[in-house]
Amino acid sequence: MRFGNRWMVVAPAIGGLYLGACQRAPDATHKVAPAHVEHIEGEEVSRITLTAKAAERIDVRFDAVREERVAGAPRRVVPYGAVLYDATGRTWVYTSPDSLVFVRHEIVVDYIAGDLVVLLDGPPVGTRVVTLGATELHGAEFEIGH
Repeated sequence: MRFGNRWMVVAPAIGGLYLGACQRAPDATHKVAPAHVEHIEGEEVSRITLTAKAAERIDVRFDAVREERVAGAPRRVVPYGAVLYDATGRTWVYTSPDSLVFVRHEIVVDYIAGDLVVLLDGPPVGTRVVTLGATELHGAEFEIGH
């Protein structure tokens, strides 16, 4: 009976280990979508909200619409890397009105001067525009590759 008392202590401990192993693992099929796309009522564009991890993965970078002297006159410009052309030739930039939120905004290009795009029309000076990651945002907006 000397060993009988030990089994009374050890058996529940071993049983607890087995029961713990039987717990369901987190559902691997439940994934958090890297982007949430919401159509903006009355517009042809959508609002894209990325998770922090998604923004990190596509390495989103920003600059701003700014006013610079081009050919002797003050002009509204964006970096060429911010410009996105759609299938019909229209030109766009993705603006970022809030952290991790992006909205496509049409621009009208006057001309390109080196790495700067001189605008006839587009977002106001100071607006944050995406310079790296715009093609991935476009893919998310139109569910390309899903």
